[in-house]
Amino acid sequence: MGKLSGKIAIVTASTSGIGLAIAERLAEDGAKVMISSRKQENVDKAVQMLKDKGLDVSGVVCHVAKREHRHRMIKQTMKEFGGIDLLVSNAAVNPIFGPILNATEEGWDKIFEVNVKSTFFLIKEVIPNMEKRGGGSVVIVSSISGYIPVGSTFTGAYSTSKTALIGLTKTLAEQLATMNIRVNCIAPGLIKTKFSELLVKAEGKKILDSIYLKRFGEPHECAGITSFLLSNDASFITGETVIVSGGMVSRL
Repeated sequence: MGKLSGKIAIVTASTSGIGLAIAERLAEDGAKVMISSRKQENVDKAVQMLKDKGLDVSGVVCHVAKREHRHRMIKQTMKEFGGIDLLVSNAAVNPIFGPILNATEEGWDKIFEVNVKSTFFLIKEVIPNMEKRGGGSVVIVSSISGYIPVGSTFTGAYSTSKTALIGLTKTLAEQLATMNIRVNCIAPGLIKTKFSELLVKAEGKKILDSIYLKRFGEPHECAGITSFLLSNDASFITGETVIVSGGMVSRL
């Protein structure tokens, strides 16, 4: 029996990288997991890969910035698994790669629509289903750049959105506690994913010098802490952000 046995989870942006590693770990720990991505082919590939490992997963196409997509994902999860106990909000974009003052209004709006607005509204839309099951747990995926803008020359707008997620976690915690729902956050450092490739290429040496463990992280190194925060092992933890950065200095 895994520590998440009997639980039903949704993980957004979960067909590669950190999201896929988290979805796999939650399923290994006993949860039934609904994974999602914007492309059907990516969903199909990830679902098959996890099913081949004997894990109880399903998948749905979901662009989190689209309300109808979020509602469809929730509806599909309820239909296939019968409830929702756990949510991991992992989806993020960074269409602006350059100095923050070069940001366009269109790019700025897209970052905050996907990274912050959709996170809040997905949580809001999932909460009634958690309440019906007596409570639940949420993990928001922020970033070390929400504390110290890593590669700020290139990712300032993205970093600002990730700081907002740390604040959102704090803000939600009090009200969700009255519903027996906990909300916590993880802030990964530089993890080796397709998403981080441009930053590694541009400032990899500088960033590596700031990491105590002198290496970049792997996606699976964000998965165990997420499973812990979602589980009853963390039953007295809410409103917190855990930094998973190999020792990078962080302070707001």
